[in-house]
Amino acid sequence: MSKIIKEQKEILRKLGIEKLNPMQEEAQLAIPAVDEVILLSPTGTGKTLAFLLPIIAELDPKCDEVQAIILVPSRELAIQIWQVTKDMGTGYKTNAAYGGRPISKDKKELKHPPAILIGTPGRIADHLRRKTFAVDDVRILVLDEFDKSLEVGFEKEMMEIVEALPVLDKKILTSATNNTQIPDFVDVRKPTIIDYSDTKIAQLTVKTIISPSKDKLATLEKALCHLGNQPGIIFCNFKDSIQRVSDYLYDHGIQHGCFYGGMEQIEREEALVKFRNGTHQLLIATDLAARGIDVPEIKFIIHYHLPMRGAEFTHRNGRTARMNAEGTAYVLKWEKEVLPEFIESSMIEDIYDARIPAHSDWETVRISGGRRDKISKGDIVGLCFKQGGLEKDQLGIIELKQDCAYLAVKSEISDRLVAKIDGMRLKKAKLKAWLV
Repeated sequence: MSKIIKEQKEILRKLGIEKLNPMQEEAQLAIPAVDEVILLSPTGTGKTLAFLLPIIAELDPKCDEVQAIILVPSRELAIQIWQVTKDMGTGYKTNAAYGGRPISKDKKELKHPPAILIGTPGRIADHLRRKTFAVDDVRILVLDEFDKSLEVGFEKEMMEIVEALPVLDKKILTSATNNTQIPDFVDVRKPTIIDYSDTKIAQLTVKTIISPSKDKLATLEKALCHLGNQPGIIFCNFKDSIQRVSDYLYDHGIQHGCFYGGMEQIEREEALVKFRNGTHQLLIATDLAARGIDVPEIKFIIHYHLPMRGAEFTHRNGRTARMNAEGTAYVLKWEKEVLPEFIESSMIEDIYDARIPAHSDWETVRISGGRRDKISKGDIVGLCFKQGGLEKDQLGIIELKQDCAYLAVKSEISDRLVAKIDGMRLKKAKLKAWLV
């Protein structure tokens, strides 16, 4: 036990975390001790770390096959959990498998099986049918945000996966809410329930913005001007509505990104990159962005469309006021619209004292080299300063991927930087550079 505690402290140090919160501490005691755990806690409270730490402690370092599978409802959540496992630096191999990328790429990576396989139910079920990896050592199954997976139609694939794993002895289910029925096929009989779902986020304020018109676009624009230049997400119920809102905001000079299920995977990834690095302060999104995406601290969210269920209201609000930060959820309501019961009455926000939101000072440059080319962030910094001629304050956040990197650079020098570094060599890679 003392060795496990020591290793856990080293992982937390690498992640920059001083100590676990009460929910995470309870999970560390329960998950090793029982076979079935249901973990309920609001978005942003650290459920990923809560289940990863005890899972890693139970892995057999001598086993060369997949030992744990983590099922998630979206590609973004798969990538996010994979990144957390990498940052933990445990020495165990992990892979993420999800739709939207060639399955041949998965098969190549899975020739050397990871200890932990993270993926969407559709892609993992596909690999099981193909017998891409062995299942005889898969003892641990996590259904992360299982209610969302059921909601988006993964029930058949999840049932197939559970039935295909013959030696499961630990099941962990997580959600931000506690009102979802556990499906029979999961075969959870006497779970230990860790329920922090009613934990109040004291820093969250809910306010209502009244629209005099049923078409709320003009009120939305006024609200964004009122809120000024700070990061926020605008939630719509349908992807077709996102295009309409996006067109209106562009016509009125308000920069933003979009994020919804119908986009190509690279478009979704780049939308999040530009949101994280400050190129865009606003993201217009469906409920796909309500959970499982890696974004910075968000000051507000706006319910442009009222959510259809209380669970979605909770998940959307969970994107702001995370952990110890403050945030506001704005309900954009037509004056004759009746709020659903799950939205309690709240104070009215006056938006007549409007301020025009500033344009971002940043743009995003993509270069073609990444980790697999042995390129580090330090290499990119040196390239930008020495060959690119950038000053220290002209380079922002760098995100390094396997096959590329994204750089936030000041708008006034972005074109010049691209012209200078495009075609240069870094390590052994000949770089291509362009604005995204």
